[in-house]
Amino acid sequence: MPESLAIAVALGILIFFWKSRANYLALPSLPILDNPNPPSVTVIIPARDEAQSIARAVLSFPNTPVLVVDDASTDSTAEIAARAGARVIPAPPLPSGALGKPNACQAGADASSSDWLLFADADTWFDPRFLPSLLAYAARENLDAASLFPHQHCLTLAEQTLLPYAFALYFTGVDARAVNSPRSPESLGNGQCFLFRRAIYQAIGGHRAVINTVIEDIALARLLKQNGLRYRVLRAESLAHVRMYSSFAAIFRGFAKNAFRFLTVNPITAAQVILASILATSWLPVLLWAALESQWIPAALLFLSLPAVLLPIYGKRVWLVPAAVYGFQLIALASLAATLTGRKVTWKGRRV
Repeated sequence: MPESLAIAVALGILIFFWKSRANYLALPSLPILDNPNPPSVTVIIPARDEAQSIARAVLSFPNTPVLVVDDASTDSTAEIAARAGARVIPAPPLPSGALGKPNACQAGADASSSDWLLFADADTWFDPRFLPSLLAYAARENLDAASLFPHQHCLTLAEQTLLPYAFALYFTGVDARAVNSPRSPESLGNGQCFLFRRAIYQAIGGHRAVINTVIEDIALARLLKQNGLRYRVLRAESLAHVRMYSSFAAIFRGFAKNAFRFLTVNPITAAQVILASILATSWLPVLLWAALESQWIPAALLFLSLPAVLLPIYGKRVWLVPAAVYGFQLIALASLAATLTGRKVTWKGRRV
């Protein structure tokens, strides 16, 4: 029994996390392109208490109008953004049931008049070639919208431990080819970087249509796909960057507010992510059982499976993988409990 179970868990881990890496790499990578006649575009950055990072985000776009929507910050976000060259406006009061980020994004869109809108998070930053390349790519591919996954920067031990595993787990349930196929309803979006043709953004209702959800990026992607619009999800590791969280507490709150809600969108995706999570969490107890029963070959196969398949994303920090698996499982359970009980999570001073 422990021999068969150890082999089954090892094979399941290898299949799911190999699939995760393949799914991520199957997303097209944004090429560097020349754009001698770019269309008009406004960069909209919703910001709440982002004094530490807002200047870097604004300065990423030296030749483009940047509109920072200050969402009732209690620090110097607005002043720093203005000094960096951004136009700064306050976010309007939150309507009943609305969430801060989509409310601020919609305010930014309403206050701009360009042909294209790029929504970027305050913790992102970009190569100067990024926006010209993205607009040229959108023109070349005749796109109405695009969403991009930047390169994740992890500086603290908590970030280096938890975030690579969280995204590997996320992509075990994603079918990269389906999300970019107009024939499939499967949807994926990343609110850290979302480009829209203005007319299309207005036609689907913009952020106003998704103002009540914490996973507004997935909801916008679904609207685009449901309306048969030309939409693509890309990677942009060399041209776009993000540092999402700077501490364990921030990671816990960030994933607790939306990790389980992401799984409610697509039952097939949810089933795969949950199964991959169960397999990874079973790694240590099944390994110990196999070792106690002196099943050394299955135990060795199982021992090597998890670090081997996650080595490409962890590199020399692969020894952090066991802590990542069980640490993230606690966060996932907290997200599950919060979702099922309707309990709110505190995020940037608000209960959401």
